[in-house]
Amino acid sequence: MSAAGRADRALTAVLERVAGTRAEVGERFPLYANPETGRWTTTRRGSWTGGFWAGLLWLRARWTGAAEDRAAASAAVHRLAPWVSADTATRGLVLWYGTALAGADPGAAALRERAARACLEAWDPVLGTVPWGAALGGERVLARVDGVPGMVPLLAAAGPAGSRAAGAHLHRHLDLCLGDAGAPLVPAWRHTAAGWRPEGAPAPGWSRGRAWLLLAVADALARPEAERWRPEVLASAADRLTAGPGPLVPPADEGRAAGPLDTSAAAITAVALLKLARLPGPGARRHGRRAGAVLDRLVSAHLSGAAGGRPAGMLLDGCYDLERGTAVRHELVWGDFFLALGLAVRVGLVDPGEA
Repeated sequence: MSAAGRADRALTAVLERVAGTRAEVGERFPLYANPETGRWTTTRRGSWTGGFWAGLLWLRARWTGAAEDRAAASAAVHRLAPWVSADTATRGLVLWYGTALAGADPGAAALRERAARACLEAWDPVLGTVPWGAALGGERVLARVDGVPGMVPLLAAAGPAGSRAAGAHLHRHLDLCLGDAGAPLVPAWRHTAAGWRPEGAPAPGWSRGRAWLLLAVADALARPEAERWRPEVLASAADRLTAGPGPLVPPADEGRAAGPLDTSAAAITAVALLKLARLPGPGARRHGRRAGAVLDRLVSAHLSGAAGGRPAGMLLDGCYDLERGTAVRHELVWGDFFLALGLAVRVGLVDPGEA
């Protein structure tokens, strides 16, 4: 079977799984699923992952073209509305990825516009960021890599002032988290009276730290505003974040190679690489090949089949929180989303610049 045929078959399985999940969770939001049974742990408001469930529903609606699926996706977007006013930089993850694939849906467009204005109002010119915020607990004045993807295009949607804030937000995180050449990536920083200080958690070896930052850089380079966002610095960051072969599916903690894997980090990385592969330059072919290899590995080694008493189409071996021992070998809703998005790009259902 050709690569396109394998991708199409895998996408079918993942999006059929979405239909089963929707029947199971109703108006709640899936978070992670038991790898043996496929049963979901859910949340009422979606937490920071709710946008990925809405995004999966939009992907299914585009795949089937069914009015029922479009209605389900639109209803999920409506349930994300309380996050517009939430004090958290993860509004980028929730409200960009939950609306970006909605096409001409008026409710999604209106919600995205409101979210863009709210995030611009939250931008702190002293910190140079939209602060991490207190909505999910912890220190408000943090800068974390998972507060960058989604937030950059969301801010940019708020007009010229939003575009300037988006560039500043991205570069502040690059300066802090990526640091100097050769330094380890530090995913979280706290602002104090003495300046920015690194946080201990997430730890520097956190697999999704590199993936989230690469996705944010790839998104920025693909946007028209990139010429105003110091593209040479962004290109250098992309080179650093993609340097070296590394494993196709990284361990959840890069310092614990024998520990659990994190397929969700691999899926995020694959989407970022597909975006980079569409840009002109000598690395485009390399990024495309690497993205294809990652997707092939996820589909061949980590996607559940119909046997074994669990549903087909589950992306297994995702690690939610290794330090707390939470869902360390599970199906994760954002892992499913980025795998489905990568496969949808590969079969031509979605353009990588859409989300």
